[in-house]
Amino acid sequence: MNYRLPKNERLHSQKAIKELFDKGSSFFLYPFKVLFLPQPLDSTETIQVLFSVSKKKIKKAVHRNQVKRRIKEAYRLNKNILGDPKKSPLHIALIYVSSDIAPYPKIESSVQKILKKLAESSDESNHLL
Repeated sequence: MNYRLPKNERLHSQKAIKELFDKGSSFFLYPFKVLFLPQPLDSTETIQVLFSVSKKKIKKAVHRNQVKRRIKEAYRLNKNILGDPKKSPLHIALIYVSSDIAPYPKIESSVQKILKKLAESSDESNHLL
């Protein structure tokens, strides 16, 4: 199992981010708002993820970075829940919306629930094709 989070698995393209926010579907699972957009199977992309913590909600950069580190770690350790990235490429945005700093176990359980929900939705969309 590959537990790395290399740059090609992070969503950093401005064009792709804009497309995700314009055309993507979303759901809310506290303390996250999740945006996702399935990608065509013929693309060479893998699952790409974006992590965001609002400056308006968490004022200090130290605390924002701490929350982002916790989210990245929870995603990195549990990304295998999504299954094979070649079969169902996705763009995902995990937007932290709480104004308090959640402990790591709470963030990890939320990320696991989100990934399970995304895996179920990508399985359903694959059956429709």
